Amino acid sequence: MTPLTVRRVDYRATADRAPLIELLDGYARDPLGGATPLAQEVRQRLCDDLAAHPLAASFIAWRDGQALGLANTFLAYSTFKARPLLNVHDLAVRADSRGRGIGQALLAACEAHAREQGCCKLTLEVLSGNTRALRSYDRFGFAPYVLDPREGQALLMQKWL
Repeated sequence: MTPLTVRRVDYRATADRAPLIELLDGYARDPLGGATPLAQEVRQRLCDDLAAHPLAASFIAWRDGQALGLANTFLAYSTFKARPLLNVHDLAVRADSRGRGIGQALLAACEAHAREQGCCKLTLEVLSGNTRALRSYDRFGFAPYVLDPREGQALLMQKWL
């Protein structure tokens, strides 16, 4: 078996566009991703939108020419540290390839990118019932966001617009 490689996505390159959409659509179709395929409009626009977004960076894990996993990230800013941070917005590994270190390799690529950007931390969100992902993130060194244990953990909230 050839080694796993992880490389940054070129949003304009045909060789990267289709695998990015395929991996993200697979994640979207999974119950942990909402169980709804990407809309055709999203499939058509996403790579161009990401290419135009200066704070976006994506990484694909490859083995034997096959795209096995994807990480989409966005730079943000920590006001408490006055430094950038990197949010791992999507982390997806093909169902038939899970448990083989692909997620860890993608997280390592995200961390390397964050360090290159001078980031103070990596952030991500995960569903509380996604125990496999939680174990993987814990193994990589992630921990719940807590400022004062008496005040509890941070919660992700949303409001659709």
